[in-house]
Amino acid sequence: MSPTQFLTSLRSDKHYANQIIHLEHLAPRAAKYARLEKSLHPALQDALKQIGIEKFFSHQAHAINAAREGYDVVVATSTSSGKTLCYNIPVLEAILEQPQSRALYLFPTKALAQDQLRALDELTNVLETTKQIVFDTYDGDTKREARTKLRRRGNIILTNPDMLSLGILPNHSMWADFIANLKYIVIDEAHVYRGVFGSQVACVLRRLRRLCEYYSANPQFIFCSATIANPGEHVHRLSGRRAKVIAEDGAPRGQREFALWNPPFIDKTRTTRRSANSEAAHLFSELVREKMRNITFVRARKLAELVLLYARDNLKRTAPELVDKVKSYRAGYLADERRAIERDLFSGKLLGVTATNALELGIDVGHLDATVVVGFPGTIASLWQQVGRSGRGTRDALSILVGMDDPLNQFFMRHPEVLFAKPVEHALIYPDNPYILEKHLPCAAYELPLTNADEELFGPGFVEAMIRLERNGALDYRNEQWYFRGLGYPAEKVNIRSVSDQIVSLVDVKHNFKTIEEIEATTAMQRCYEGAIYLHQGESYLITKLDLEAGAAYCKPVDVDFYTEVRENGETRILKSLRQREVGNTLAFYGDVRVTEQIVGYRRKRQFTEEVLATIDLDYPPQLFDTKAVWWDIPEELIRKISREGYDLAGSLHAAEHACIGLLPLFAMCDRWDIGGLSILMHPDTGKPQIFIYDGFPGGIGITEKAFALLESLWTATLETIEQCPCEFGCPSCVQSPKCGNNNEPLDKKGAVVLLRGVLGKGERK
Repeated sequence: MSPTQFLTSLRSDKHYANQIIHLEHLAPRAAKYARLEKSLHPALQDALKQIGIEKFFSHQAHAINAAREGYDVVVATSTSSGKTLCYNIPVLEAILEQPQSRALYLFPTKALAQDQLRALDELTNVLETTKQIVFDTYDGDTKREARTKLRRRGNIILTNPDMLSLGILPNHSMWADFIANLKYIVIDEAHVYRGVFGSQVACVLRRLRRLCEYYSANPQFIFCSATIANPGEHVHRLSGRRAKVIAEDGAPRGQREFALWNPPFIDKTRTTRRSANSEAAHLFSELVREKMRNITFVRARKLAELVLLYARDNLKRTAPELVDKVKSYRAGYLADERRAIERDLFSGKLLGVTATNALELGIDVGHLDATVVVGFPGTIASLWQQVGRSGRGTRDALSILVGMDDPLNQFFMRHPEVLFAKPVEHALIYPDNPYILEKHLPCAAYELPLTNADEELFGPGFVEAMIRLERNGALDYRNEQWYFRGLGYPAEKVNIRSVSDQIVSLVDVKHNFKTIEEIEATTAMQRCYEGAIYLHQGESYLITKLDLEAGAAYCKPVDVDFYTEVRENGETRILKSLRQREVGNTLAFYGDVRVTEQIVGYRRKRQFTEEVLATIDLDYPPQLFDTKAVWWDIPEELIRKISREGYDLAGSLHAAEHACIGLLPLFAMCDRWDIGGLSILMHPDTGKPQIFIYDGFPGGIGITEKAFALLESLWTATLETIEQCPCEFGCPSCVQSPKCGNNNEPLDKKGAVVLLRGVLGKGERK
């Protein structure tokens, strides 16, 4: 059945309730080719012919040409567009011409490194050389004898930033020959390096650059990224170097029908929609019944199981012979189980798989007819990577995005053009965050003594971080250099995927107090409060006790059909305004703030239906941290207008704050939970009504800095979302927040519209 025929059959179903609110027809696109400016090494040319490659897509040719000319390069094109050749060709050619040349490939996960290892294997197996090209993965699973061989003889090392920071840089004397001959550094999936993780990887790359300079090497960087709004800016902040941007995609694609599916309202007040997960179970069943091979992506591991359960119940009644043709796939399965599911999907033995984003990257599952994505996955880049699992090459495909009940999902349901136009998302990092530098500067000093010249490399946060490190006795200054003073090596204490040095262990009390996971202490209260349901590898655990002093959260496995949502209250104090500008009809500020957050309780909500089962209060001590924020004034005339028209000012501020936070991930590649906010009638530092949005990590990670730059766009998107929501007084789709500690009270939806129109300088809506 074709995608168009399938959609027609859905529309004729007696249960169909006009859920397809937009259908985008993405026409097939022919390949666009380009020539290399000079011929390839003959052996490489012959090897490519043997694997069926005789010409290059335009972006491949442009990237290879730029790399050969000595430029750093970033290739930002779609999923499955053949970006791997953009770095494998220059690297292999350099090794063929100079056998001592070395290359370092960095991938965010071990699975991706293994996938690219297979691609290298395929090409080098048919490459005739006088000297063997040695390459392999170098990570925690690599055996000791293999590590020694790779250090001494490896031409290409495939690893991850964690191993680079922990195992390679601190031991650079053992890698001296490799670093001295380093010709290329390849950073794949560069858009993944954002937020805290990306900011720390940026520091790791700066540490690597110091060592390259020490060993008289000047390698080129080649970055590959999904399509984002700021590839050049992003990789510059990541590496500290400018790169030539290659963003015009020359790869072919088949025809794709992309449907936006919005669950119908189930109440007369139009505030509650049918569960997106039950809608997905229905779509999944229908696709399987029509023999359309598909992956249905969900955001939580438990939901992968629940959607599968609902779908199997449906198939037992309607097509029992297909029950064994569907499975779920998630990170919690053993590697052998996951590989078996991949093989069965690839071979066609399975017709459908419900999956988390564990199946998003680096795994070839062959041709699929359709992908269903349940809820916007956080970034447009992730959405297209999930959608790109179907219709690979030039085959036709169907994609369905099922909308959830929050402002960002509903914005896309009403503004499909944003999904299908040029990218608007900015990948954000803040590598000169002093808190992050305090972790990496001791590592850098251990590797090579630091000097004042390193300020240019590490950025404006260098001086503040160095002052703190000297005061704390971590560094010793002598002979105009800083030396590491501690025992051991500092990199072993640095987790580059978190901002906190302190961790909390999740301890399973039912299984001999086994530690099942470690999380950073700064987020422990929000995730591991007593009574929380914590998901680990697809299983639900009930948190029975949180002991921050002992660094432990005690839990036990449970089988429940509900999840929990934390409720928070907070306070924000202004430390320093760093920038200000006129925006619309008011004044906006960006600067340093001190945030106090307090967990006040949580809600139990039933999976699928989202019904609130209980609201529980908690009494936890407040937590303080310094971060970055954006805030803005409310003009006095606008305050009078809101009052004059009978709206509640506190409710208007509160509703606008919630909706702005909900829409900010549209512009900054972040999660709603990475940011916080405050609205207040009279702020103690300004004496005025104020709205704040702040980065949820100490020192900030660049989210609110981007919000400050794009504030008009954020306000406009927020205003449209609220105005176009059909509810009367506010709902989860527009102004209600799942994090709100005040039970979403007060909220004034209509007052928020007046407020946003006022700050934008717009008149009354006709």
